[in-house]
Amino acid sequence: MKSVLIAGCGYVGLACARQLHAQGWRVAALTHTAESAAALASEPFEVRAADLADAATLLPLASESFAVLIHCASSGRGGADAYRRVYVDGCRNLAATWPAARLVFTSSTSVYAQADGSEVNEQSPAEPDRDTGRLLREAEEIALARDGTSARLAGIYGPGRSVLLRKFFSGEAVIEDGGRRWINQIHRDDAASALAFLAVNGLQGVWNVSDDCPVLQLELYARLASMFELPLPPPGAIDPNRKRGVTNKRVSNAKLRGAGWSPRWPDFFSAVECDPSLAALARGISES
Repeated sequence: MKSVLIAGCGYVGLACARQLHAQGWRVAALTHTAESAAALASEPFEVRAADLADAATLLPLASESFAVLIHCASSGRGGADAYRRVYVDGCRNLAATWPAARLVFTSSTSVYAQADGSEVNEQSPAEPDRDTGRLLREAEEIALARDGTSARLAGIYGPGRSVLLRKFFSGEAVIEDGGRRWINQIHRDDAASALAFLAVNGLQGVWNVSDDCPVLQLELYARLASMFELPLPPPGAIDPNRKRGVTNKRVSNAKLRGAGWSPRWPDFFSAVECDPSLAALARGISES
């Protein structure tokens, strides 16, 4: 039986752990706190608490053998210091504790700093202009130097979570600079299935994890306005203080699709129309 350690059993990590367990893998998972681990006590796999930035907290599991390590922990709302601890130190500690295991690091398409609307693939320059992005690249290199994997995820949405829907229905949304910026997204369950696919198939190197249809911000809000019979958001300025920077690019998933993976939700609108959890989220926000 293949074994995997999911380091970070949160929004994406828990979905990935469940998928790999369903595929017959032996799964162990780590959460940051004992309270989070206790909340997952009913899961059909072991969940323990550990601080990835503190190698000593990994020692209780160090004697166990894992074929794959999937780093999918989140920095929460932290800045560069949190990124260094969770991503760089976390990857380094996982690699040192299980040197024979293949490391899959869950990165972000924010490492592509392109702002000209061009299409980017895994060979495109990934030269972020923010400290947070540079720290993601540093963590990627730890995995890649061990013949591991970097999965660069687009913006994540899914059950109970969509920044775009929340802003649209709460009235916070604005159409920035004429709405000419491309938005790249991936449904939570598709992100989890991509990580599981990379683990199961032993795929190395860099892989973009995005749906099939990048969409212009203006088109996205126009379609939401039409679907829900609501007005378009007003025009507004681009927020220059986004933690991972302001970019404008179209992320290609052709490499991952060519390897045999495909998303259940090929675009954001099909998910909004058909995923009951997103429809419920939209109704809940609009009625509050």
